[in-house]
Amino acid sequence: MNEDDFNKIEGMLSRHIGAMAEDFQHKLDIVVEGQQMLAERMDRMEERLEKVENKIDRVEVKVAAVAADLSAHRADTEAHHGVYRVKES
Repeated sequence: MNEDDFNKIEGMLSRHIGAMAEDFQHKLDIVVEGQQMLAERMDRMEERLEKVENKIDRVEVKVAAVAADLSAHRADTEAHHGVYRVKES
């Protein structure tokens, strides 16, 4: 083997390693893109969950208000049980 043969082998190895590095970089770019998409989906899901939590909080407030009104009404009707009576037929 002479110097020219070593140069040819070095050139072939350089091209082969370059192609492998390019392929690896492409695969790495795909993984990074997938991670970015997942992060965006998680952000959107978090926003939707916050909206649902706000709706649940508003419903809880309304239910508490209805419960308080019912309790007050019940106390009022029990205080005047001679006037207000529920009769079953």
